[in-house]
Amino acid sequence: MNATQNTLSLKSIFTDFKEITKAGLAVSVVFSSLAGYLLGVFDFNASSWTTLIMLAVGGYCMVGASNAFNQIIEKDLDKLMDRTKNRPIPAERMSTTTAFIIACLLTIIGLTILYNINPKTAMFGAVSIFLYTSAYTPLKTVTSLSVFVGAIPGAIPFMLGWVAATDDFGIEAGTLFLIQFFWQFPHFWSIGWFLYEDYEKAGFFMLPTGKKDKTTALQTILYTVWLIGASLLPVLGYTGRLYLTPIAAIIVFLLGIWMLVYAVKLYNSRTAKAAKTLMLVSVSYITLLQIVYILDKFLR
Repeated sequence: MNATQNTLSLKSIFTDFKEITKAGLAVSVVFSSLAGYLLGVFDFNASSWTTLIMLAVGGYCMVGASNAFNQIIEKDLDKLMDRTKNRPIPAERMSTTTAFIIACLLTIIGLTILYNINPKTAMFGAVSIFLYTSAYTPLKTVTSLSVFVGAIPGAIPFMLGWVAATDDFGIEAGTLFLIQFFWQFPHFWSIGWFLYEDYEKAGFFMLPTGKKDKTTALQTILYTVWLIGASLLPVLGYTGRLYLTPIAAIIVFLLGIWMLVYAVKLYNSRTAKAAKTLMLVSVSYITLLQIVYILDKFLR
């Protein structure tokens, strides 16, 4: 009986840890960092594997810390929303103190690991945590510009991988940042659209106009167009070592058109279903784009 209880206890602790760090989101962010690293590394060898593992672990710690701090700050608001009321803190399965200790430990461990890759990587990781917790999180209940602010730390992971590989922030890293920066807007506005009523309970301003209207949908289309443009910049040959062959550029362009089609569908129907579909497409889009970039580099 005690063994069963201990197993259940360990399982619940592990489950709560995954929830407080938002494991699904953290893994997707880490994937972006690893993609950026693979694009930036010049000669992939045995030591590259060590750096890749350090980047994955350190990156997860940093994202997990950001999410834990976020849930501490928003614990009272999380109780008001259906999608967040069962999180560890609002459901009272975890105390605020415990969550704070976890967040601090993850920050220290993450920064230490990233610093051992190179100081620039640690610096950008620290900037990401600071902006996410100290700017984006409190602004969510004040202004819809919070999405713009949140898009900055949200765009760092793809670029962070390149910096980890090269110890340099140049036009290549800036281009990767730009791609993921523009991607944030249609992605998060689609989430803000289909979860509008839930966000409204907590007083979060996630849509640019504050409403599920044509102007918001139109801006989603415009930012998707800019995303397509940014993703094709490397084919022009002006982004340093970050280069995209014409064939890969065509694939990236078609992926962008695929996402744009669903942004237009949101504009035409303005339904929660269309917004949720766009969100799912946006997740697939950024993952496939990164895979195409990596394959294009290693196959050419």
